[in-house]
Amino acid sequence: MVISIAFVYAYALTRTCMRFKGFFKIMAMVPLLSPSLLKAIALIMASVFWTFPHAVLVISTAPAISDMRLYEAADTLKASRVRTFFMVTLPGACYGLISSTIVVCILIFTYFGVPKVIGGNYNVLATDIYKEVLGQQNFEMGAVVSVVLLTPALLAFVIDRLVTRKQTALLSARAVPFVPKPNRWLDGSMLTFCVLITLLTMAILGMAQFAALIKFWPYNLGFTLEHYAFDLEGSGWDNFFNYLIMAGSVAIFGAAIVFTGAFLIDKPRRDSGLRQVFQFVALLPMAIPGLVLGLAYLFFINDPDNPLGFLYGTIVILIVNCLTHFYTVSHLTAMTSLKQMDREFESVSTSLKVPLMRSYMRVTVPVCMPTILDVSMYLFLSSMTTVSTVIFLYGPTAKVASVAAIHLAESGESAVAAAMAMLIVYACIVVRIAHAFASGWLLKRIQGWR
Repeated sequence: MVISIAFVYAYALTRTCMRFKGFFKIMAMVPLLSPSLLKAIALIMASVFWTFPHAVLVISTAPAISDMRLYEAADTLKASRVRTFFMVTLPGACYGLISSTIVVCILIFTYFGVPKVIGGNYNVLATDIYKEVLGQQNFEMGAVVSVVLLTPALLAFVIDRLVTRKQTALLSARAVPFVPKPNRWLDGSMLTFCVLITLLTMAILGMAQFAALIKFWPYNLGFTLEHYAFDLEGSGWDNFFNYLIMAGSVAIFGAAIVFTGAFLIDKPRRDSGLRQVFQFVALLPMAIPGLVLGLAYLFFINDPDNPLGFLYGTIVILIVNCLTHFYTVSHLTAMTSLKQMDREFESVSTSLKVPLMRSYMRVTVPVCMPTILDVSMYLFLSSMTTVSTVIFLYGPTAKVASVAAIHLAESGESAVAAAMAMLIVYACIVVRIAHAFASGWLLKRIQGWR
């Protein structure tokens, strides 16, 4: 269900002349703006609501880099739009579709927030770990269940290898960037679809905002702003600013690390065995729930013989943990973009005796800059809304807003918790809009060839 919705949405953004594309691209990432406390408001659709932006991010990478000549050839051969879709568009998006399917399946398999809040008596492995570790202090059983959750990563690696062998490049050195042609019926239907998805998303956030502005649900529905004062113990504006510092650092440093790592795995032709090992390691974090990853870092950093013990309770350990937790989706997105580029770019660089990293900085980075910017935004939004990843690692001076919201909800201050969560949402919206304007300016400067 998620893949179907995400594919149509991504197709509308990349292959039509639909109006307000920039707005809908921003709205596709809105589910990433809300922490788990708000995602659970969606009830049965909570998992769909949460995984939708992950799928859109991976799928939209492939259609965004296409060769216009393929579609011109289809028009010359009098191929119908339906035949062109199944013979050109769909095969070109195959790697992105399979990668996004892997991402969604494993994210649902390992997610903790939604089943913990609204799952009731329906248990999943992630909630079982929480019960074993925190409920019964059975760390050994929690470790066993955690190992079981690594199985999807192995399966994902095998599928990814099989698909990669059949993937062909869509962007050659002589490619012509794809420019969609106006089509009143297609553009109108895609606009209607995107408006519907956006309205559903806004309805979920609207209920959370309503809860943050009323005095006492459901007995006193008068409006008030006192919940935003954050004058209760354990809540404060310093938690919010800590979150901004952490998420901004993950976005800036993480995007550079992720894309460079993906390039070193995909493009060099030597040491294929070693590169496959690194690819497997890059897929592992997706199969590990944030709760388990946080516990692993906790045990590691608190070892008496660990010289890095001084990092416990600091922003640095939160940054490292968040980057690790969200590495896989970012890595798959970068790999999808890199696989659209023809090997001919490397051949030309080699024949001119251009060093690999110079070719990377002068050719690969400018061509893939839209993906790099999307990855940085994904890392920022994901870090701003995570709970389980940081709940065991924060310190007295490094408490973040999502943890404060959870503690407020546990103490019965649901309205204040909603206000704290909505503050995260608004901060993410502001940063996302600023990112869109900055990205547009940057792409005009470095991608004039488009």
